[in-house]
Amino acid sequence: QVQLVESGGGLVQTGGSLRLSCATSGLTFSRYAMGWFRQVPGKEREFLAAINNDGALTYYTDAVKGRFTISRDYAKNTVYLQLNSLKPEDTAVYTCAARYYTGANFYSQSLYDYTYRGQGTTVTVSS
Repeated sequence: QVQLVESGGGLVQTGGSLRLSCATSGLTFSRYAMGWFRQVPGKEREFLAAINNDGALTYYTDAVKGRFTISRDYAKNTVYLQLNSLKPEDTAVYTCAARYYTGANFYSQSLYDYTYRGQGTTVTVSS
């Protein structure tokens, strides 16, 4: 059974930092590209960042480029999203997703292109 479990969310002040984790199990971690999304209730889900299966390539949207960093640890089968310089508009539920893809075009901005997803962790940034 494949599981993706996010953690690390919480309440932080503007300008603060958090590190989100997404622990995976039941899949061959090295064969999956990983992505992070977020969603504010009542708004569309937003793609944030992705990392390819071997960790050599990353992609960020303009909204988070320079503030967020995606990384992965193969020993722990875990992907991370470091959130820095947080703003109130970063408040959302953050979800990780796994895409069975080992090619160069590793990321997709649509969650429907990912094979598995987690339940999410909530980040709240106070002003």
